Amino acid sequence: MSTPQSSSLSVGLADWARSFTEPGDEFPLTPLNVVAGHLPSDLKGSLYFNGPSLFQRNGETIHHWFDGDGSVLAVHFDGATAVGTHRRVRTVGYQAEEEAGRFLYGGYGRRSSGPFWQPSASKTKNAANTSVLALSDRLLALWEGGFPHALDLHTLETHGLDGLQTLAPGEAFSAHPKIDPHTQEIYNFGVKIGAKTALHLYRCDRQGQIRQRGRINLPHIPLIHDCVLAGPYLIFVIPPISISPLPVLLNWQSYSEAMRWQPKRGTQILVVDRETLTLIAQAEASPWFQWHFSNGYVDGQGQVVVDMVQYPDFTTNQFLSEVPSGKPQTAAPGHLSRLWINPQTAQITGTAQLGDVNCEFPQVDPRQVGQPSRYTYLTARSSTANATDLFDAIAYFDHKCDRWTWSDLGPSRYPSEPLVVPHPYQDDSNWILSVVYDAQRHASEVWIYNHHSFADGPVCRLELPQPIPIRFHGTWQS
Repeated sequence: MSTPQSSSLSVGLADWARSFTEPGDEFPLTPLNVVAGHLPSDLKGSLYFNGPSLFQRNGETIHHWFDGDGSVLAVHFDGATAVGTHRRVRTVGYQAEEEAGRFLYGGYGRRSSGPFWQPSASKTKNAANTSVLALSDRLLALWEGGFPHALDLHTLETHGLDGLQTLAPGEAFSAHPKIDPHTQEIYNFGVKIGAKTALHLYRCDRQGQIRQRGRINLPHIPLIHDCVLAGPYLIFVIPPISISPLPVLLNWQSYSEAMRWQPKRGTQILVVDRETLTLIAQAEASPWFQWHFSNGYVDGQGQVVVDMVQYPDFTTNQFLSEVPSGKPQTAAPGHLSRLWINPQTAQITGTAQLGDVNCEFPQVDPRQVGQPSRYTYLTARSSTANATDLFDAIAYFDHKCDRWTWSDLGPSRYPSEPLVVPHPYQDDSNWILSVVYDAQRHASEVWIYNHHSFADGPVCRLELPQPIPIRFHGTWQS
């Protein structure tokens, strides 16, 4: 099937590039039409997805996918209908740039628009564009370099920065908190850069209030994007990347440009006691990089098992910087891998690559976070996809049967992270939800799968009023 060409789509761009060059606008709470299948009657709750959505201002395009201003999609299900809304997060930086009509602030992959002595040059814009955390009274839009932004759970109206009652200036609350399914405690971290760079650890109650803190001093400024909750432990895997702060402070380089891959440092493994938030052990391993972990747990031999999408180096960052151009040239495949770690020494006792599927954004059933989980769901590249394309398939890996199961989305369709939503009455069943961008129609849909019929395709497809750029991370609130 041929792909229609838009007059605004330049020759040589990937067909998904329109989601960056012509992203859809916001829309208010709107009933969503079912375009295929039927809404599951037991699916009741709210789906939230965050991701970058504004990539151009006054003819200037951002230089890294991570720098697009955040927007959140919410879809509220009541078992019979679905109502959705999509709104940008009204950060201070977003509002200032809206008023100016141009980019002002620096970010992960861009320098500010002025010389270093101008006020905006010394500031990095909190893009609020990476993930979301749903609490009982508010939704937090997360970005790993600073405070969360609080949003209304229903309308997504921005209420402003949220310091969780105890965060101090310069502290950060990362975009990948872990929620214990039994206690509902929330564990998270943030890297604070200063005279002494430190990894700050947080233990929060189910309302999001920080109840306990920990601190681990670090020898350099690292890139730590995610962590693992594994039974009684928190596991941090620190790749051999060091950020040079002076070029960033002087506005000579962005954070991304100032990152140095230093394989001789090795990858650092930190094992933390989740009750005391103190370091148990630390060890060095061979160099690799990872953005995201799938899950972790303690096996029958007392070893910590950690699943992640692993890369041999930091080439993935170059690929992500090329995505907004619509024509990335750098292939950076990652694969689902498993580590076994001795929690008393932090030494790796075993490794395994779980197939040769090129994949990312791993997810497990939230009822099994920190415990053994049979299935890992991911976005993946199909066998027909170009190595530099965005992911065009959803798959899951069955750890018990050592088998991959795929869902064919059809041509020119690109999914966001697959979110696992537990069935309220069936412990062995769940739904998998994703936002799918259809490049041929320049449209977006919410796809709902039943795990037991996953390979047969979605049981329901909901059309969104506007095309939504590919999302990063989401959550579900029952």
